[in-house]
Amino acid sequence: MPSQSNSFEANVAARLGIMASQVPNAVAIASPLGSPRQGTRRRYKTLSFADLDAKSTSIAAGMQGDGIGPGKRIALLVRFGEEFITLVFAILKTGATMVLIDPGMGRSNLLDSLAATNPDGFVAIPQGHVARLLFRRRFPNAKHNIMVGRDFGLFRLPTMNQLESTPASRWSPPSTTQESEAAIIYTTGSTGPPKGVLYTHSTFNNQIDQLVEHYEIVPGGKDLSGFPLFGLFNAVMGTTTILPDMDPTRPADVDPVRLLDAIDQWNVDQAFGSPALWNRIGKYCHDQGRRCESLKRVLSAGAPVPPRVLAWMRAAAHPEAQIYTPYGATEALPVASIESREVLGETAEKCRQGKGTCVGKKFHGIEWQVIGIEDGPLRSIEETKSLPRGTIGELMVRGKVVTAQYVTRTDQNELHKVQDGDTFWHRMGDVGYLDEQDRFWFCGRKSHRVQTGDQVLYTEPCEAIINTHPAVYRSALVGIGESQSQTPVMIVEPWPEKRPTTEASRSALLEEIQALSRLQTATETLRTFLIYPEKLPTDIRHNSKIFREKLRPWAESQLGIRS
Repeated sequence: MPSQSNSFEANVAARLGIMASQVPNAVAIASPLGSPRQGTRRRYKTLSFADLDAKSTSIAAGMQGDGIGPGKRIALLVRFGEEFITLVFAILKTGATMVLIDPGMGRSNLLDSLAATNPDGFVAIPQGHVARLLFRRRFPNAKHNIMVGRDFGLFRLPTMNQLESTPASRWSPPSTTQESEAAIIYTTGSTGPPKGVLYTHSTFNNQIDQLVEHYEIVPGGKDLSGFPLFGLFNAVMGTTTILPDMDPTRPADVDPVRLLDAIDQWNVDQAFGSPALWNRIGKYCHDQGRRCESLKRVLSAGAPVPPRVLAWMRAAAHPEAQIYTPYGATEALPVASIESREVLGETAEKCRQGKGTCVGKKFHGIEWQVIGIEDGPLRSIEETKSLPRGTIGELMVRGKVVTAQYVTRTDQNELHKVQDGDTFWHRMGDVGYLDEQDRFWFCGRKSHRVQTGDQVLYTEPCEAIINTHPAVYRSALVGIGESQSQTPVMIVEPWPEKRPTTEASRSALLEEIQALSRLQTATETLRTFLIYPEKLPTDIRHNSKIFREKLRPWAESQLGIRS
């Protein structure tokens, strides 16, 4: 990790300069151009590590000239791509705090989240500046605004292209400590309103160190990056980022051929994507017999990865490929990891029996424990009760990659942070248990557990059993009624080609699913099953976490229950 001294060396962007000096001419970012034509090599625009470093430094110098620097919060509203990665480093090099928000979280949540951070300016595409002007009363301090893209002569703002022409010699490296603010990154809001998580430079630096150490990442690799944050990580690890031809807010809808063609063309050896993305690619490879043998490291996170997806990717990738499913959250990342061979050879069968999903062993530097489930605050370690191995409770973690606080929705700090001397534990909001090998078995979100009065049902064990039915793509357990006396309802989404089309076939499928549920202890008391008429609603970031809050009112309406 860079020095702890009060200098620019502590700034995570300093790592880019180191890479630029080591591999100046290597490709840092490759962006697809034009429309793909089947059977041809696609054209790409490339940017070297030296040029990325120089370009971001010039933009940072221009931003500093506009008053952007330490103590300023700057909202970055730019689509993922070369400009996004360049601007991330430019803002970091000014010493300002960048605010990153998922564009797909919905207009209301997006505006509320932006207003809560009280930004001092916007670095945004035209649509972002339109929103800033329409709701200017919600952003009273937004004085430092920069246009990315064509402004059509309407905004009269300094543009990214203009700032890029600023001599790099004008850049003044900001004094940075490891605890200086680097970013505010928002949670997806899949289990409540989005919360702004404070990342320091220490957070980023330790995340990078952990990823490099655990996955043995060395400079020179090529990564097809299906997740924006990996664009930052790649650049400081000496890894080329191949930008995928996809909408990053809709990974479940990727065109597998476009991504596979990019893998082949660039000889990509690493790729990160959500389970929804790998489901699309893996199924295509399985059905069409396509391979992507250059892939030697595959990462998938955001939700549990179905074993079938791991099996598909094992068959498609390099024979010695390592396929990992890292586990963590916006507030604590990475926490744990498991490789596909361990899943397919051991834990998947236990998962199908309702034992939960094993997310593996913790990363170096992570401490964890499972504590008694409590919906209210636990302000100090003395208020927690550590549970024995094999007992389901809430996971609590501590370490250098674990963030210390929310800076918006600060009322949530007392519900998620537990003080222990001079440090804090983070309550993950996930329930599960530790086994004898100190692996964590994920059993679902705490807020999604169903309490009937006689028992507690957990989503992941129950759904894994139902998902073994050949006609079921995925399922969702929800509870309706009062919190302590809920009625459990299992909602299933069939595979598109196996969706029942008649009332008789619907009844037959539901009877088969109910019979299946009686075979395992976790699901034997389930009595109510529904078939969802379309795709189950999922989170905006990964398209993989099921949005159960939207399913409860639907289930109530189907059962004739008034909220």
